[in-house]
Amino acid sequence: MPIFGAPDGTRLAFHLRGAGEPLVVLPGGPMRASAYLGDLGGLDAHRQLVLLDLRGTGESETPADPGTYRCDRLVDDVEALRSHLGLERMDVLAHSAGGSLAMLYAARYPQRLGRLALVTATPWALGWPATPGDRLAAARLRASEPWFPDAFPAFVAWLEGTGDFDPVFLPFFYGRWDDTARAHADREETETNDDAAEVYGGDGAYEQATTRGALARVRTPVLVLAGEVDGGPSPALARRAADAFPAAEFAVQPGAGHYPWLDDPRGFTQRVAAFFS
Repeated sequence: MPIFGAPDGTRLAFHLRGAGEPLVVLPGGPMRASAYLGDLGGLDAHRQLVLLDLRGTGESETPADPGTYRCDRLVDDVEALRSHLGLERMDVLAHSAGGSLAMLYAARYPQRLGRLALVTATPWALGWPATPGDRLAAARLRASEPWFPDAFPAFVAWLEGTGDFDPVFLPFFYGRWDDTARAHADREETETNDDAAEVYGGDGAYEQATTRGALARVRTPVLVLAGEVDGGPSPALARRAADAFPAAEFAVQPGAGHYPWLDDPRGFTQRVAAFFS
């Protein structure tokens, strides 16, 4: 397991899968260990995946200053990884909350970015969060599923603030609620640093207008991939995020939820590999 040093001395880990040209992968959660990404549906057959464990997650060290969990302060960890890998420019794939980290990196270090894929990435860094309405509209698309009658009321209560997070509605985050999805969801609690997640998007993490202005000048090719039945972000919100980049392409993976490489590994891999080829 390779280790490198962050600017503040925190020892950070990354994991290599596959061979070939490196593709740096930033996990979501926020602050979930990169293990949940697996091989991204077989993408490691096309590129060497460099899966970063953000500080305080997975095999990476817990920092002395918990304030460094904040998204904007993690940008320099990503740059330290690029330097450690000896890459003049690096290609990046970011999932979910990791998309905001990738956006901040693109805004601060545009000259170091090759291609960027944003996979079901909610654009918090742009000031555009997923809304309860987005999530409920996506949830209603699943009304024919056998688990829907029990899951939907609990989901509504959680989004309205009248109920706690309930595992009964976890199926809404997956395009297919099968054994693979269940096993993936069951690992989330042990793979996530909840204290760090609370800091990730805390006060001062995002200067949305500044970031939007900086990204409007980024000419790197960008792929924004949404899941058809994902509510956070919905395809409409993901398309809005794509419009923040001058050279972005937008795609929707049919039938996919928030983890599209699980719902249709072949479709996901073909689309993403083609972008990075």
